[in-house]
Parts: sequence; structure tokens; C-alpha cells
Amino acid sequence: MRDLIEKADVLHEALPYIRRFRGATFVVKYGGHAMVDPALRDGFARDITLMKYVGLNPVVVHGGGPQIDQTLASMGVVSERIDGLRVTDEKTMGVVEMVLGGKVNQEIVSLICHHGGRAVGLSGKDDGFLRGERVLRMKTKAGREVDPGRVGRIVEVRTELLERLVTGGFIPVVAPIAVDDLGGSLNVNADTVAGHVAAALSAEKLVVMTDIEGVRGAGGEMIPSLSLADVERLRRDGVISGGMIPKVQCALDALSAGVNKAHIIDGRTKHACLLEIFTDRGVGTEIVA
Repeated sequence: MRDLIEKADVLHEALPYIRRFRGATFVVKYGGHAMVDPALRDGFARDITLMKYVGLNPVVVHGGGPQIDQTLASMGVVSERIDGLRVTDEKTMGVVEMVLGGKVNQEIVSLICHHGGRAVGLSGKDDGFLRGERVLRMKTKAGREVDPGRVGRIVEVRTELLERLVTGGFIPVVAPIAVDDLGGSLNVNADTVAGHVAAALSAEKLVVMTDIEGVRGAGGEMIPSLSLADVERLRRDGVISGGMIPKVQCALDALSAGVNKAHIIDGRTKHACLLEIFTDRGVGTEIVA
């Protein structure tokens, strides 16, 4: 009986958040270990389905770096990363499209549908809704400038397709591939895509799933809440670096465009999204304007 009462208490705790966020759009960047561990993958699909059924409108933007690395390794190809962005030649771009736009995307869609959700997989090439341009030069830590190939930046998100899917009761699952003016594919960091999609949709929240508890301070402590000034100070001091840079930058982009809050959470925690959205305490690091 005690366990049943505790479950009822959890539902009561969630009620104000369900009431407050009903009809709101949440963009969730799905990546890291949560995409690899079978139990976490299944749990994520159920959590996203639950969010839709209680009246929220989740939009999933997924990564797939480990899956791409595995496929490239099997082909004997080694790719370089600069500040979390993969240097992408034409051959690598073909693998990125195959893995992200094909295998990974459809696996996520299938899992959500298996749990009763109505998911639709797409990339930025569908209806050309993610418009991008090439990043022509990037600088390595050693100061050397390189051409990153088919790496892109987002210049426009055309929201009509996403909005039609959401209002039609579907959960969009977006692979981070954009299209340039010539119809060519561009590899865009999934965190960056999530930030731009959240901004374009005027989302209530942007939730970025990672493989750490959140943003850490200079002493390694987890920081529960950050202002924009805090973020700039940590970046200037080199505390925020490497793969955390695009995650924090996508949060800043979303906040500057009117998104209310951004959250960086540990995707290795079971039901991390639900804990962040529907509980008083939450998990991870929130970034507020």
C-alpha cells in the first residue's frame, strides 16, 4: 500500500506541470549513451510517448556520433573533430546520411511507434525545412585552419512541415542533416540543430541530453542553474570547452530567440526527461535568460 501511495504522490507532483505545459512544444536533443543502452533507448521512447499523451508536443532531434564512428571504423576511415564538430569529406557525408537519416532515425521512430506514439522520421532535406550553408574554415587547437568539408551551419528553419506534423498528432524525429542552396547535404551538429529548431518553433523548453550530469564548474562540481553572464564567464575561463561548447551555444541561441529555458541533463539517468519536466527538483543544469 505504501508503494501505491508513493506512486499517487508522484502523479500529484506532476499535475501542476502537466497543466502548465499542456499544448507547449518541447524540443529534446537525444544523444549520447541513452541512444546506445537498450534499456535507456526503450525508456526514452516511452517517455516521449507519455509526454505526447499528457498533452505536450515533443520534437526530437537526434545525434548518432558513436554509430557514425563505428561505421567509419569498419570502413577504415578516421575522422577528425574540432570543438565537437566532425570534419566531413564527401565520403564521410555519405556515411553520415546513411547512418543518421536512415538507420538511427528509423530505429527511434520504430521504438516510439512500438510504445503507442505516432512518430515520423525526417531530415532537413524533407521539404528543405533545414536550410544551411557550408562552414568554410575552422581553426584547430593548434591554430591551424582547415576546410571541414560538408560541415554546415543553419541559416533558416522553415517550420511549416514540423507544425503540420505536431498539430496532426505526430512526434517529429529529426536527423541533423541540412540542405544548401544547390541541394547538397550538410552535416550539422545535432545540438546546434536542436537549438535552431527550438528557436524557430518558439518552444517552451529545449532539453539537451548528454553523458554528464550537467555543466560543471572549475572545481568539477555540477552547477544546477546558470545565467547568460555565468555561461560567458565559464567559456571565457575555458571551463566550458570541447564537446560542451555546441551544447551550451545551442541553449544560448534558443534563449536569445525567446525559448523560456534550456536544460542540459544526463541521459544516462533513467527517465531523465520526465524528471526534468514533471518534478519540483529537476535534474541537470538549467540555463535561463
